[in-house]
Amino acid sequence: MKKYNILTIFPDMFRDPFALGVLSKAIDSGFFQVNPVDVRDYTADKHRTTDDYQYGGGQGLLMKVEPIHKAVEDIKQKQGGTRVILMDPRGKRFTQEDAERLKEYDSLTFVCGRYEGVDERVVDLVVDESLSLGDFVLTGGEFASMVMVDAIARLLPGVLGDENSPLEESHQSGLLEHPHYTRPAEYEGAEVPEILLSGNHGAIDKWRREKSLALTKKCRPDMLKTANLSDEDKIYLDTLGKKKKIYVALLHYPMKDKEKENVATSITNMDLHDISRSCTTYDVKKYYVVTPLKAKREIASRVIKHWLEGYGATYNVNRKQAFGGTHLMDGLLDAIADIEKEEGVRPVIVATTARDSRANIDFQEMSALSEDKPCLIIFGTGWGFTEDIFKMSDRVLKPIDGAGNFNHLSVRSAVAIILDRIYSF
Repeated sequence: MKKYNILTIFPDMFRDPFALGVLSKAIDSGFFQVNPVDVRDYTADKHRTTDDYQYGGGQGLLMKVEPIHKAVEDIKQKQGGTRVILMDPRGKRFTQEDAERLKEYDSLTFVCGRYEGVDERVVDLVVDESLSLGDFVLTGGEFASMVMVDAIARLLPGVLGDENSPLEESHQSGLLEHPHYTRPAEYEGAEVPEILLSGNHGAIDKWRREKSLALTKKCRPDMLKTANLSDEDKIYLDTLGKKKKIYVALLHYPMKDKEKENVATSITNMDLHDISRSCTTYDVKKYYVVTPLKAKREIASRVIKHWLEGYGATYNVNRKQAFGGTHLMDGLLDAIADIEKEEGVRPVIVATTARDSRANIDFQEMSALSEDKPCLIIFGTGWGFTEDIFKMSDRVLKPIDGAGNFNHLSVRSAVAIILDRIYSF
């Protein structure tokens, strides 16, 4: 029998949650046992004190180390060992994979903190791992431990009755579940999909798989990154949703120099090549290189023509394809007019920045917006945009957060990273 011990100062909280439903039947049948352990039973003073003030001052009380340590040692002695899990906001977020992993243990002990948490020596002396239910605050770890026990215990063989039931559920397969229907076949004008009444199990399985993929893409696109997808799944996903209408412009004027003066910057060969390749890779509709300097446009034009029509077109076919969507423009208004002519509406102008204080749209919102409206994402050179550029922009995209504090990427790196993050949703 699996044993799930809960270290708490409120053991009565666990009386009702496991007294009803399928888990109560599993407990009665001896599949597992929920064992609330009152931490107060392991105190040494007449007041049965389990908390105290913090050393060094600070708001709130802490759970004391001694009673928790003694309780765990007692459980280990009686049960021949146990895996100790602290309910902790610092811990790894609990997932279905954790439930699968933890169901293999014969004994689990959940430590439920209260107030400001537990004395850090609890972590040092008895805890094997820390888990968090999510990015929100509870009054204590009891509710989190209940949810985890539920998620773990229902995976035990025989608990749910139908051995295949857990395998078909959301998160278990790596995707959200398809919609479910039962009788009646029609209610208030809403009908069960005809395919489910057809008796064609092959067609039904295909419908369910496609609905599962569609729901996951719509509600939890992040899950698709780790889901086990077949080639057929990937082809189907490509047919879903609207194609993104993203345009990119690299501005060389008006830009600021180091002294904050308005200047026109030079077109670099690396920006021309690398951003063209990134935009083609991510299916950007057009890449505009914007400069009012005729001489600079002529030089860039010769480079592009070499790869599109000259010897470069035969030497490197991939580079020819990359430059197919690259266009030289006199000014930003010309690029906007070109998009408006193609789309029939003015594009949403989205500026980029390295300052979080200016940002008012994140990558996921940008991804969704670009499916509904054409969007022109503008990138700067030199020392950044002038205020006039920000004033004419409709939105400002959040900056790239890297692993460190350094935030001075080359523009060609920034374009690639931002496109990758937008197209990941």
